[in-house]
Amino acid sequence: MNIHYYFDTSIWLDIFEKRGRNGESAERLMEKILLEDNIVVYSEMVVIELSNLCYSQEQIHMILTIAKPDHIKRVQVTKAEYRESKHIAKQRGIPAGDAIHAIIARDTESLLVSRDSDFQKLKDIARVALPEELI
Repeated sequence: MNIHYYFDTSIWLDIFEKRGRNGESAERLMEKILLEDNIVVYSEMVVIELSNLCYSQEQIHMILTIAKPDHIKRVQVTKAEYRESKHIAKQRGIPAGDAIHAIIARDTESLLVSRDSDFQKLKDIARVALPEELI
């Protein structure tokens, strides 16, 4: 049985930009995921956030191909998930994008990998871990 991981945008960037120890931990986790034949899930929310950070479509493609084709799965965000994320974000005082990531992780039965402290407010929605906790 495959384990599914959902990387928030910063984890993808930790690997792509080789951000010191954070990048090393995230890269080791990716290597473990590939070795164990597990899956990394991502959504258009990751793509939107990367675009908002001024990454080109070519760079976004390079970032997402860090995971090999058989080990990555794109999922769509539904209207219901968007509505739920807006409600949760307002209720908990967090960005709607973070709420969407947690909801998608929950709905895809994925482990959410992030360093963002806002996700501590979402532990009742999704399982959350740091990369180094998983390697």
